[in-house]
Amino acid sequence: MGRAADRKGCAHPKDSDGRPKAALDAEGTALSGTRWRRVSGFRVVMSWPEGSISGGPPQVKPPTPGARIAGILGTVLLLGGMSAVVYAIVSQVHAPQPSASTAGVTSATGRGPSLPRSLPVSMDIPAIGVHSRLLDVGLNHDGSIQVPSLITQANEAAWYKYSATPGEIGSSVIEGHVDSYAGPAVFFRLGALRPGETIDVTLADGITAIFRITGVREYPKDEFPSRMIYGAAQYATLRLITCGGDFDSSTGHYLSSTVVFASLVSSQHAK
Repeated sequence: MGRAADRKGCAHPKDSDGRPKAALDAEGTALSGTRWRRVSGFRVVMSWPEGSISGGPPQVKPPTPGARIAGILGTVLLLGGMSAVVYAIVSQVHAPQPSASTAGVTSATGRGPSLPRSLPVSMDIPAIGVHSRLLDVGLNHDGSIQVPSLITQANEAAWYKYSATPGEIGSSVIEGHVDSYAGPAVFFRLGALRPGETIDVTLADGITAIFRITGVREYPKDEFPSRMIYGAAQYATLRLITCGGDFDSSTGHYLSSTVVFASLVSSQHAK
């Protein structure tokens, strides 16, 4: 895997009504004279001669036998290095993206159960092997949602502290990175989830809130439904958010966001 370029976490631009758009994003800085290729959120650096096309071959002396041998060895090494780069690109695993069959619904059919307010401590998503303690994040000065550090917290999800606590009546929002400098991050496989699968959130009062997924969708950044995701709800709902879709290397941003919709179905005392 190529070395990732310098990047920022997913940005959450505000909607016209001032509500934040949650989506984990990434930014990179281009290196002078270097061409970048993006593969599933990672960049691989490959440099090619800029002046490889000319009016004709240069005038050179006939090569000696030693020069021929050195040239052959150099070609073998070059081809071997290029093969390694190509293998690294092909072998990278792309983050799963939601399909039409997983769109489901974005809201519960009834009010359902609810829990008293209690801060979230950790979460588990058995279907994709996620176990993470939960950080809490607020807002930046520009009104965008803060994100966990890509360097030290890429494998930890974060609860948006101005949303409902998981299990309360209302919308509770948890975000996480899809990838990082080192590779896949905590929500790398979020797009692989399907309706009917569960999310368990352990609360500070010792209760585990159990949510059932109702839908998994991808939204272009310029069509992100902020009001629906952050707005009031009449039942206990949970939204998980990460970056999704293609990565635009010219802007340093993902083009879409992946959102998982879930509603509270039961609870139990944590073991």
